[in-house]
Amino acid sequence: PSADPAGAGFQVHQSLLAFGSGGVAGVGFGRGRQKLGFLPEAHNDFIFAMIGEEWGLLGVITTVVLYLLLVLVGFRIAARAPDLFGQLLAVGLTSLIALHAVLHMAVGLGLVPATGLALPLVSYGRSNLLITLASLGMLMSVSWAKERPVPVRRRARA
Repeated sequence: PSADPAGAGFQVHQSLLAFGSGGVAGVGFGRGRQKLGFLPEAHNDFIFAMIGEEWGLLGVITTVVLYLLLVLVGFRIAARAPDLFGQLLAVGLTSLIALHAVLHMAVGLGLVPATGLALPLVSYGRSNLLITLASLGMLMSVSWAKERPVPVRRRARA
């Protein structure tokens, strides 16, 4: 991004400026300057950078910790699922949400190329929000599932 800050690296460069201007405590909620046209798609593709600017390092750490808690709860649900299907479903859904979050955060920090992924449960994006909420609903369903007793057939007496 620093090799061509006005061209191909513009968005990532502006994202890094947003993180840098946020400092430790941020500039304040709603007071971010990068979303005023400097950082394109700040409401979805680079919302993590806006969190970094407006809430600072504390907001970034809080966001990461909340996603880590979501992942830990998802894997705990998978470990307690009554059957193999529930375990695999819970691991898959949790991994999907975690991968989206990690990739979005990595794009905002300039670690990977810009991909256009939304930050689950935070970014503006109707289809992504719908899929994330459906995934969380299925995850809740797995957490509520109980081991069903296997029906025992009795022999017919002759």
